[in-house]
Amino acid sequence: MVEFKLLARDLGRMLQALSLMMAATVVVALIWREFYAVPALIISGLIPLAIGSSLTSYFGGAVEVGKLHGMMIAASGWFLVAIFGSLPFYLIAWTIHLDPALLNAPELTGRAASTVGAFRDPLNAFFESMSGFTGTGLTMTDDESSLPRSLQWWRSFIEWIGGVGVIVLTTAILARPGSGSLTLYESEAREEKIHPSIISTVRTIWWIFLLFTFLSITLLWLAGMPAWDAINHGMTGLSTGGFSITDNSIATYDSPLIDFALFPVMILGGIAFPVHYLILQGQLRNFYTDLQTRWFFGFLAVGSAAVTWLLNRQDTYESTFAAFRYGAFQFVSALSCTGFQTAGSLGPKWPTEAQLAIAFAMSIGAAAGSTVGGIKLIRVATFTKGTLFRIQGVFVPDTVVRRFKLDSRKLDDVEAAREIEEAAIISFLWVVFLSVSTLVLLLVLPIEPGEFTLENVIFEVTSAQGNVGLSSGITGPDMPTPAKVIFLFNMWIGRLEIIPVLVLLRGLFQQFNVYE
Repeated sequence: MVEFKLLARDLGRMLQALSLMMAATVVVALIWREFYAVPALIISGLIPLAIGSSLTSYFGGAVEVGKLHGMMIAASGWFLVAIFGSLPFYLIAWTIHLDPALLNAPELTGRAASTVGAFRDPLNAFFESMSGFTGTGLTMTDDESSLPRSLQWWRSFIEWIGGVGVIVLTTAILARPGSGSLTLYESEAREEKIHPSIISTVRTIWWIFLLFTFLSITLLWLAGMPAWDAINHGMTGLSTGGFSITDNSIATYDSPLIDFALFPVMILGGIAFPVHYLILQGQLRNFYTDLQTRWFFGFLAVGSAAVTWLLNRQDTYESTFAAFRYGAFQFVSALSCTGFQTAGSLGPKWPTEAQLAIAFAMSIGAAAGSTVGGIKLIRVATFTKGTLFRIQGVFVPDTVVRRFKLDSRKLDDVEAAREIEEAAIISFLWVVFLSVSTLVLLLVLPIEPGEFTLENVIFEVTSAQGNVGLSSGITGPDMPTPAKVIFLFNMWIGRLEIIPVLVLLRGLFQQFNVYE
C-alpha cells in the first residue's frame, strides 16, 4: 500500500516554499503602507509553514519516491498550494469587511471594498489562487485596478512562480540530492534537462527566468507603462499567466507601442528553457533547428495572418492595421497561453471564425519545457509526423528499415510507436475533458438570446484548460458554483497535463491501495 509518508515529506517542502513567498509579500504590504494586510499575510504564511515543517520533520526519513508517487505528489501538491495560496485573498477580504474604518482608507480606492469582497467566498479565493498558480489568468475580480497593492502583487507573484513550477521552486530553494528530485521534476510536466544534475538544471532555469523578467519589465517601462504596472505585467507576461492590475487588461493603455512591446515578452515565455540556455550560450541556430521553436514561429506567423484576415474580411475594425494589431496580439497571447487582452471581451464583437481560431491556438499552446499550458507543440508535431510516417509505411516494402525522425532523434518502430501513443493519449484526454466541461457549462449557465453562444462556451473552457485566461465574458464572481468547480478542475488538469491528476484520483478512490 502506498504509504502516506512518501507523499507527506515532499508536500511539506512545497508548503514551506509557499510560506517564503508569503513572507516576501509582507514586505510589499509594508512598502505600500497597507498595514491592515500585514496580519492576514503573516497568518497566511505561518499556517503552511507550521504544517509543512511538521510534515518534513516527522516524515523526513521516507525513502525516495517512484514515478507513481511523484505524479501523486505533483497533483496533490499543486492542489494544496492553491488552497493555502487562497488565504491572503480570503483573510484580507475579511479584514477589510470587519473594519468599517478601512472602507474609507486612502489606500483603498474606488470599488476596492466590493472587488475584494468577492474573496470572502472561499471558493472565489480558491479559484483566484488556482488560476494564478496554474498560470491561467481567469479572475473572480470585477476591477483589478482597485485591489490593494499587496493583492495585486500576490496575484502576479503566484503566476510568476507558477509559470516555472512550484516543484521547480521547491527543488531550487530546498534542494536535496537524489533521484526523487528528478522524479518530481518530471511529474510537473517537464522532461528536458539543461545539466545532468537536476539541482543545477532548476537553478539555471531560475537564472534565465530572472534575467528575462528584468528585461521584460525594462522593455514595458520604456514603452510607456508606469513602473508598478511594468513590474506586474512583466512578471505575468513572461510567465504566460495573464493576470493584470488594470480592469481591462492591456486594452487599458490603448497604446500600440505597449501592445507590440509585449510580443517578445509573451514569445519568450513560449520557448523552452533549454533552448533559451543554448541561445544564451551563443548557439543561435536553435532558433530554426529546434523543432518546437520552428513550429512555434510558424504557427505565430500563419495564425496571426489568418486572424487578421478574418477580422478584416468582416470589417471588425476600421483598418487593416487595427485588425492586425488586435488580431495578432490575441493570437500570440493565445498560442503562448498568456491571456493578455487588447480587444476587451471577445464574445460580442469578434466573428465566430476568429474566436474558434483563437480557441484552437489556446488548445495547442507553445513549447514543452516552457511556461505554457495546452497540448504542447511537441505532441502536435509528433502526432502529425507520426500519422504521415504510418501512411507512408503502407507504400514501403516490409524489408526496408525505416526510422521515424523527431527533431534530432531517429527512432525505430518501437520507439516511434511509444512517442506517437503518448502524444495521442494526451491529445485524446484533452479533447475528452474539454468536451465534458463544455457540456457541463452549457447545462449550468443561463444561456439566453443575445448572451453567450456555444462558441463563447468552447472558448472559455479551452481558455481554462489551456491555462490561458482569455475570456469571452463568462468567468466572474457571479458564475454558478458548478461552473467555478469545473473551471477549477480544468485549470488543475491543464497545468499538470491530466495524467498525474488521474493517477492521484485513482489512488484516493482506492484509499492509497496502489502498487508501483
